[in-house]
Amino acid sequence: MIAQATTGASTGLSVVDVSVAYRRDELVVRDASFDVPRGEVVALLGPSGCGKSTLLRAIAGLEPLSTGSVSWAGDDLVGVPPHRREFGLVFQDGQLFTHRSVGENIAYGLRVKRWPRAERDARVAELLDLVGLTGFTNRAVTELSGGQRQRVALARALAPSPRLLLLDEPLSALDRELRDRLAQELAALLRATQTTAVLVTHDEGEAETIADRVLRMRDGRVAG
Repeated sequence: MIAQATTGASTGLSVVDVSVAYRRDELVVRDASFDVPRGEVVALLGPSGCGKSTLLRAIAGLEPLSTGSVSWAGDDLVGVPPHRREFGLVFQDGQLFTHRSVGENIAYGLRVKRWPRAERDARVAELLDLVGLTGFTNRAVTELSGGQRQRVALARALAPSPRLLLLDEPLSALDRELRDRLAQELAALLRATQTTAVLVTHDEGEAETIADRVLRMRDGRVAG
């Protein structure tokens, strides 16, 4: 179902009148406003070049805002660096560490947070089971298929239990049959983990499969 953006949610993500410009006179995102309550999955759907990935990067703190605000649970995040926002990110190519094993990739964020070894190992095993890769802990990333790599990327992003997961065209590099199957798996995974998420995609079927609510973007605007 295509739904309109809402405003006023204080318990999750709130994007209010956000604009982003690469140059002073070239707005890529224009006055975008929407909310994502905790536990909801929202898709930003639109054609290439409409500003949806730029908006996602602005939410993550990777692009500066020209105007507007991004907040979580009522706390303004402007000026908060990306690594302190406690958001997880998954990109189209997964961006895995090819010199690390599957388990080491998934455990990376937990090592940064100084989780004890036993707890890290248990969390890695739990997530591998969730994404259907039980027993892959010591497998080299270079031995994985494209679909398996994206499962590992999802597990790595979910490992530290992020308060928001940001997904930028996570399935677009896969062939159609695999993409459709993983969309179903991703939808089930997000609900099983009760993850709040924003998905960027240009594929309407993918948006409908994965998201609870779909917002359309065109020419830098969230149109609903």
